[in-house]
Amino acid sequence: MNHAVLSEQKKVYAGLSSAEVNERLRNGLSNHKPATGTKTIKQILKSNLLTYFNLVFVVLAILLIVAGSYRDLTFLFVIAANSAIGIAQEIYSKKVLDKMNLMSEPKVIAIRDGDQTEVPSEELVKDDCIYLKGGMQIPADAKVLDGNVHVNESMLTGESDEVEKQAGDKLLSGSFITSGECMARVTAVGEHAYASRLTKEATTMGDKEESEIFRSLDRMLTFFGILIIPLGIILFVQQFVYAKAGFSESVIGMVAALIGMIPEGIYLLTSSALAVSAVRLSQKKVLVHDLKCIETLARVDCLCVDKTGTITGKDMNVTGMEVLGSTFNEHQVSTLIADFAQSMTNANDTMAAIQNYFSLVSGHLASNVVPFSSKYKYSAETLNGRHYVLGAPEYVLGLQYAAYKDAVTAYNRNGCRVVAFAEYPFLPGGEKLSGECNPLALIVLENPIRENAEKTFRYFRQQGVQIRVISGDNPLTVSQVARRAGIPGAEKYIDVSALENDSAVSEAAVHYTVFGRVSPQQKKLIVKALQKSGLTVAMTGDGVNDIIAMKEADCSIAMASGSEAASQASQIVLLDSDFVKMPSIVDEGRRVINNIQRAASLYLVKNIFSLLLAVFSVILMLDYPLTPALISLISLFTIGIPSFVLAMEPNKEKVTGHFLPNVIKKALPAGITDFLTVSALVLFCREFKIDPECLATSCSVVVAIVGFMILYRIMCPMRRMHTGLLIGVILGWLASMLFLPAFFGVNALTKQSAMLMVVFALLTEPVLRYTSELADLISRKYNAYLRRKAS
Repeated sequence: MNHAVLSEQKKVYAGLSSAEVNERLRNGLSNHKPATGTKTIKQILKSNLLTYFNLVFVVLAILLIVAGSYRDLTFLFVIAANSAIGIAQEIYSKKVLDKMNLMSEPKVIAIRDGDQTEVPSEELVKDDCIYLKGGMQIPADAKVLDGNVHVNESMLTGESDEVEKQAGDKLLSGSFITSGECMARVTAVGEHAYASRLTKEATTMGDKEESEIFRSLDRMLTFFGILIIPLGIILFVQQFVYAKAGFSESVIGMVAALIGMIPEGIYLLTSSALAVSAVRLSQKKVLVHDLKCIETLARVDCLCVDKTGTITGKDMNVTGMEVLGSTFNEHQVSTLIADFAQSMTNANDTMAAIQNYFSLVSGHLASNVVPFSSKYKYSAETLNGRHYVLGAPEYVLGLQYAAYKDAVTAYNRNGCRVVAFAEYPFLPGGEKLSGECNPLALIVLENPIRENAEKTFRYFRQQGVQIRVISGDNPLTVSQVARRAGIPGAEKYIDVSALENDSAVSEAAVHYTVFGRVSPQQKKLIVKALQKSGLTVAMTGDGVNDIIAMKEADCSIAMASGSEAASQASQIVLLDSDFVKMPSIVDEGRRVINNIQRAASLYLVKNIFSLLLAVFSVILMLDYPLTPALISLISLFTIGIPSFVLAMEPNKEKVTGHFLPNVIKKALPAGITDFLTVSALVLFCREFKIDPECLATSCSVVVAIVGFMILYRIMCPMRRMHTGLLIGVILGWLASMLFLPAFFGVNALTKQSAMLMVVFALLTEPVLRYTSELADLISRKYNAYLRRKAS
């Protein structure tokens, strides 16, 4: 709103005084809402420390202390280090993201002490007098005092139609204003506001949907979490009661088996990696509202973009005007358009360009203003008792459009946008136009294509990401712009307004690349149809007309230079509104997800092996061969250190398949190899009467060798950093074995045990190779079966 209009409003509405504001703040009547973007420090500490598995670790530690096996408490150091690193990373990420959220927090103009004051939306209080305009999300429940706005309440009510709000009408928080402006008085704030009540009801009914990674991790942790208690009891009873082992030996064997089955660091690693990824994106001026969208980004194979603000820059310019008919000359039409544009105080990009070009005004202001309708593509005014409409030629000119279609098409072929200016015998009220009009002019505008836009779309083409351009503009104009930007299939365009029903829109979504004259609801239909065809869809936008589709998409990206409501509704905000950043954002998503998958495979190897070995020990009534200290040593150098390093390295490979099958496919061969070689070694050592201490050390060496082999496989293709990491962890493991034998329970080997260890260590390579080939063969046949079933 310009200052002149605002000044007129504040003479009528003095607003609250400072004393009244402070009184409401003391009474808790502010618009403060519970933070949803990041955890509190208390929540971070609680989520990292007060976990089910940490409770299990504490119980196991108490049992070891009772058994007097203090040496086997070394696993606690690994657990403590994991938790400390995770807490430190999450707190650091929280500070960075909170700072960025504060910078991007929406602000509202409130009238206080008779002056206009820009305040953060959370600092509004009940009875504040606020100014609202198109593009804003309504921050709190309010009542219109003066003015006229069109509101989209679909995010609250599910109804997509715009609702006109006039003096006396209620405004619901969470909805957004598509056009117009008004003064309103806040009636409910904070948790009492409509959107907050809905949120509370939603969170009471169920938790927010988790990402695929966290769903998979939850299933895996639940499986092992349920299994360890009964299996631990069975192991202890089997060794203590049936094998007649001592209490201490029975506890040590049970604890070693259970520690191996607990994936203690995988959840922590995943949360930390996503948090660090959000910080890395923030350094590129990208704000992440929802961490799970980072995973979605890595899987995106269809990107829906708008023309204006994405392919082209925000700056729109008028390049000329063509006068139609003989009612007015060029000077008169220019003055009429200037007066029309001047009265539109809430100007979008198109109107701003018209205001800049048509600056010679007569001084007359409109007596009635109908804000722009994103559904019917026009705005209207009454000037000096006559009614004028400005908007898309197909909508404004109606049946007379055919006479000017060739002229409009000629401009469209050059990638220009055209709007029509016409006189109507009545003032439309935002409904579909009908009847005869008097065409006055065609106004020609153009948007420069963003620098490096062609390079950006080339990247997506090379990565196998499909592009859909969805715009409210003329489809031919959009097609030409898309072609110049290098978007494949730009010649496949369609006028969506000409489609008869929703099913026709859905069908067109999979056959066309460029969609013009699309309404907000149709954008949503296109996104849903693409998802139904099996694509993971990301949607970029900058206006309120994009929000419905953005909320429907798997991942939503907003330009900060666009509407405030779009930025608040999206999962990711490009703070510098630079679409060229998109490849680096997708690469970051792929980096973190690929690396989490690799690290998770390392953890799962140990879990699979420990589970199989525990069941093997129970069935054959054998003592568990490994000790907690040796398990901790192996985990530190084959899982802990490598997983944290791998989780942070560059990785731009496209993410394919699903998380859990991908992880199991890599981990299962190594887990089975560990089990087969160690169980065979146990049987041979028993046959040759090898003592348990030598057996434990021999088994730990075999398990470590398999761990280093699977680490090598996961890191391939090897780079210098990988080689250094592999050499480093092997040397660290050897040093611990040689120089800290008492601390980790490493015992000297007899000649027989050393020979058996070497034999089975040599067997690990062919066993791992053949089990891996078998896993690949089964995976290929299963995938082929799924493809046949789908077809």
